[in-house]
Amino acid sequence: MCRYILAVPPKPEDKQHKLRMIYGNGLKPQIWTQFVERFNIPHVVEFYGATEGNANIVNIDNKVGAIGFVSRILPAVYPISIIRVDPETGDPIRNSKGLCITCKPGEPGVFIGKINPKIPSRAFLGYVDEKESQKKIVHDVFSKGDSAFISGDLLVSDEFGYLFFKDRTGDTFRWKGENVSTSEVEAIISNLVDYRDAVVYGVEVGSDEGRAGMAAILDQDGTLNITALADGVKKALPSYARPLFIRILRKVELTGTFKLKKRDLQREGFDPLKIEDKLYYLNPSGMYELLTEEIYVHIITGKIRL
Repeated sequence: MCRYILAVPPKPEDKQHKLRMIYGNGLKPQIWTQFVERFNIPHVVEFYGATEGNANIVNIDNKVGAIGFVSRILPAVYPISIIRVDPETGDPIRNSKGLCITCKPGEPGVFIGKINPKIPSRAFLGYVDEKESQKKIVHDVFSKGDSAFISGDLLVSDEFGYLFFKDRTGDTFRWKGENVSTSEVEAIISNLVDYRDAVVYGVEVGSDEGRAGMAAILDQDGTLNITALADGVKKALPSYARPLFIRILRKVELTGTFKLKKRDLQREGFDPLKIEDKLYYLNPSGMYELLTEEIYVHIITGKIRL
């Protein structure tokens, strides 16, 4: 919502209010400071948690971008943790004893809530579908026989204990030997295109290893400046994180939480024979060029290297 409000042209009334605090979740770090300064918001409280989960965290310290805080003095007393996982599959990485490994500061991992059936707030009741419930539980976490609710969200902590959202497991993709956070790239792309809706995902390209980045951007009025986007991407993102393909959406179906349907877009890939929307690819000169059927074939067969 804050992104949509920022998209409205500034006016003198922006700071004419008596708000002393805003409270919610999902305020991206890339617009946090801009929103606070434009509307003169004294205090931001950001929280994080899943409706069905057994652990919640909150940032009450006005720490820009943080979604919560866990003291690094006695972290073991908290019923939550961040464990190492494969960023693409979300599967826990285990040590020689078969137990999960706690992440160090600056190391992304998945957020978990330790399950304790004796404490109602720490229990996990699950879903109607038992199979789906089991997918959200990881066993033998820090000792044999224990279990935890696995959120599926990648978080990272700093040296003080502030926690920051990175991405959803399964959304992160690997390209040129580097892991790319779709959430971070989405926020940057949205800023570059005047806060339009945008999603980023990885797509398979011929026999190339990993997945190349692709961004789908909603442009209902046809005013998106593709040249300015290319320039902005070049300045804001490292080469491996730049979307190599752009899909311009004129209309879109949203999820129940008003988000673009990323999985559907990802399955459709970047084939101009199957997609009616306008497609672009990042050419060797660093500009977005219209993706034709001929260019598509050259990319798939390796005649054009990305």
